[in-house]
Amino acid sequence: MRRPRGGGGGPPAGGGRAPPPRPPGSGGGGAARPRGRDRSMDVLRAVALVRVVTYHTFEWPWLGLVFPSMGVMFALAGSLMARSLERPAAKVIRSRLRRLLVPMWVFGAVLGVAMARHGWLPGADALYWVLPVGDPPGDAWGEQAWAVLWYLRTYLWFVLLSPVLLRLFRRAPLPVLLLSLVPVVVFETLWTLPDGRLGAALGDLSVFLFCWLLGFAHRDGLLDRVRPARVVAAALPVMALGAWWAFSHPVDGTYDLDDIPLAQALWSAGFVVVLLRFRPDFGWLARRPVADRVVRVFNARAVTVYLWHEVALMASVPVIDALWDIPAFERDLPLDSAWFQFGVAWALIAAAVALFGWVEDVAAKRRPRLLP
Repeated sequence: MRRPRGGGGGPPAGGGRAPPPRPPGSGGGGAARPRGRDRSMDVLRAVALVRVVTYHTFEWPWLGLVFPSMGVMFALAGSLMARSLERPAAKVIRSRLRRLLVPMWVFGAVLGVAMARHGWLPGADALYWVLPVGDPPGDAWGEQAWAVLWYLRTYLWFVLLSPVLLRLFRRAPLPVLLLSLVPVVVFETLWTLPDGRLGAALGDLSVFLFCWLLGFAHRDGLLDRVRPARVVAAALPVMALGAWWAFSHPVDGTYDLDDIPLAQALWSAGFVVVLLRFRPDFGWLARRPVADRVVRVFNARAVTVYLWHEVALMASVPVIDALWDIPAFERDLPLDSAWFQFGVAWALIAAAVALFGWVEDVAAKRRPRLLP
């Protein structure tokens, strides 16, 4: 089974309320971002989550080129982190860790019991389920479910590093942004990363560092100060280089960006620059209550959807197998269609949101609710 990677774009933990206005002299030099929730960011996060489930159902390799969800999600998370760091860094990091870890602990408890029933015996490295600075362990039976935790590990490291990264970025935005692509180039062309948890962490950090820093630029208003033509002129060659690398360095005969780190980094970098500079206006959502409600639920339960979507896909298989035993369903339903599995998975994801979504409220120190 292929490990879910770039297609498994995940949600930045937190988002919550807007912080106080930026104090004078806080750095950045750009126009201050508007207070309150940014609907475009909420919609992009919801789209990324749908794209994640779509990719893990159909495994279409071209989805990464159409919408590189991981790059988008790390950029959105970087922007939110820069906004939050207008408050004391220690308080922000504690809040982010709480919102990230509490849902993961519940997920780990449920999955750990299920894996133990299938013969998994945890060792000392099970401590990575408590603080995932490295990939948490598991067995082959549950790999499809726990493999997505690589995103939480990468997000955790970016949160811990952000106070230093933001200070460096605001001292020299453009040089730092450009230099952030150097590690992934080095790792993919000159120096092979070590095996194990260290190599996996360094590799993922290097692939998405540019996008995280681009979130800082978005928050500080720096992208809005660049002329659109210059943004396009800079982004298109980077995307073209990423596409060329993907098609000239296929892995197992596929050009899937998830399996080609340098192509993922370059394509995501160019795509996200354009997306954040020309971000669409979703103000019309306020006039569409149902659509607005769906987007709000996705954002309030983003961690839950991400954590449990692979479990839902796993569970959809025995559910569909059981439906084959019912003659009417076997005759009238497209039980052998991946689209049918897609629908069943979303029904199971909705059940997971109902069962476990309240944990995100507890982690955010809010009153637990069935739906936000």
